[in-house]
Amino acid sequence: MTFSELQLAEPVLKAVVMEKYTTPSPIQHQAIPHLLAGKDVLGCAQTGTGKTAAFALPIIHRLYEKSDTKRRRAPRALVLAPTRELAAQVGASFSAFGRFAGIRATVIFGGVNQGPQVSALRAGVDVVVATPGRLVDLMRQGVCDLRSINTLVLDEADHMLASALSTTSRRS
Repeated sequence: MTFSELQLAEPVLKAVVMEKYTTPSPIQHQAIPHLLAGKDVLGCAQTGTGKTAAFALPIIHRLYEKSDTKRRRAPRALVLAPTRELAAQVGASFSAFGRFAGIRATVIFGGVNQGPQVSALRAGVDVVVATPGRLVDLMRQGVCDLRSINTLVLDEADHMLASALSTTSRRS
């Protein structure tokens, strides 16, 4: 099977070629058709098997197919990641795969000045990749409005849950 057989939009396929992807990995082959059909997917695979592309490609495809460049962009997809390093890596994938589709993504995480993150959100983005802490901060400040979100990805959800549970147990 090839990526073109997955029936991804032409701008997405162009980015896949530019990133030197040739054939879908098993997680991509199994997940992408279901995600393109709008179904929920729980995917588990080892590091380095292409999980990010397995969810990023269909998200970009769907956003591209439903794009309305005339209106101000409100985030329509949210990817939560447990660490700033993973969030930055996922954000880079969305930028690379979305470059020809006109999809704008931003990454928000703590430990850095929030000014550029706020500016990106105010300018309008299609995808927000965030760590939970900074996302909650920006929501409380009224900067990040998630009412238009129709796609949610919990990347490494097991790590976020483990972290939340250890934080809760320390407070007890």
